[in-house]
Amino acid sequence: MKLQVKNLDNEAVGEIELDDAVFGVRVRADILARMVNWQLAKRRAGTHKTKGISEIQGTTKKPWKQKGSGRARQGSLRSPQFRGGAVIFGPVVRSHAFDLQKKVRRLALKTALSAKQAEGKLVVLYAATLAEGKTKALGQRLAKLGWESVLIIGGSTLDENFARAARNLPKVDVLPQQGANVYDILRRDTLVLTREAVQQLEARLK
Repeated sequence: MKLQVKNLDNEAVGEIELDDAVFGVRVRADILARMVNWQLAKRRAGTHKTKGISEIQGTTKKPWKQKGSGRARQGSLRSPQFRGGAVIFGPVVRSHAFDLQKKVRRLALKTALSAKQAEGKLVVLYAATLAEGKTKALGQRLAKLGWESVLIIGGSTLDENFARAARNLPKVDVLPQQGANVYDILRRDTLVLTREAVQQLEARLK
């Protein structure tokens, strides 16, 4: 399929042929959901922790004698039924990451790219470069293009001025091609790829 190539001044500067094997895949919500869950689980810190009975500070003395008090038998004031006692089956420090096959991850990225293309929210940019790293100037250009919530994916290296100018713009993300991922693609309304990014993604995902 062919797509128009634009520049930052919203002018058409040519066309590009998109590979159907990367940008024309059938959209599967289940694959996208699996990939997003995998990404979010992998980035969780997993540092939650509650104290077990062996970690509670306090006496090890038996609170009262076993028989004759009329109360229920107790062996420790650190037991969970007492105030300040242990937590039963509480969270422990662990990794929330789980395995997802490489072929599923590749398919999910192709599906996310194809979904944006199918919705008409994929734009190919001639180049993501600026003469000066000014946030105001870039913000005005993006407003002219109608991009409010946008992910811009450049080549293997980003233009320093462009990355600096986009840093303080809300709902504007800039990533190199190797950082392209399903979660960031789906969380922004418009996906913008440079010509270089298109070529590199096609070579990587074919």
